[in-house]
Amino acid sequence: MYSINKQKKCGEFDDDVLIDGFSISSKKKSFNIKGTDVKNINISSKKLASPLVSNKVMKKYNKLLEYLTELLVSDDDTGDAMREALNHIEKFRLEIKIKYRKYLMKKDLEMMSKQLVKLQKAANNRLLEIHNSYLEQLNRNRSK
Repeated sequence: MYSINKQKKCGEFDDDVLIDGFSISSKKKSFNIKGTDVKNINISSKKLASPLVSNKVMKKYNKLLEYLTELLVSDDDTGDAMREALNHIEKFRLEIKIKYRKYLMKKDLEMMSKQLVKLQKAANNRLLEIHNSYLEQLNRNRSK
C-alpha cells in the first residue's frame, strides 16, 4: 500500500494499518506506481473522493431509474415486478446510506430521495391495486 501526500512522498505501510476513506479497487485493472502494480487505492480526502463518488452514484442511480420505470410500466398481474422494484429501491437506499453518504452532497441526497419516494409510492399503489383486484376475483369465484 502506498501513500501520496502533499510532500509527494511515497512509502509502504504495514498491512495492519487501516485508512478510513473511499476505496477504488478493481480486480481486473491495476495502477502502476513506481514499478509496482496497485489494485486498491484508498482516497482519504473527502474533497478528492466527493466528485468520484458522486459520478459513480449518479451512474448507478440513472441505471436504477431506467430499470424502475421499465418495471413500473410493465403489465404484470402478479405484482412480482412491483415487489422487485421496491426491493431495488431499498437496496439502493441502503447502499447509499452505508457506503457513500459521507461523500455525497446534501442536495444530491435529497434529490435522489424525493424521486425514489415517488417511485416507491407508485409501486406500492400499483401493488395494492393488484392485491385488491385479486381479492375481488376470489370473492366473485366464491359467490358463484
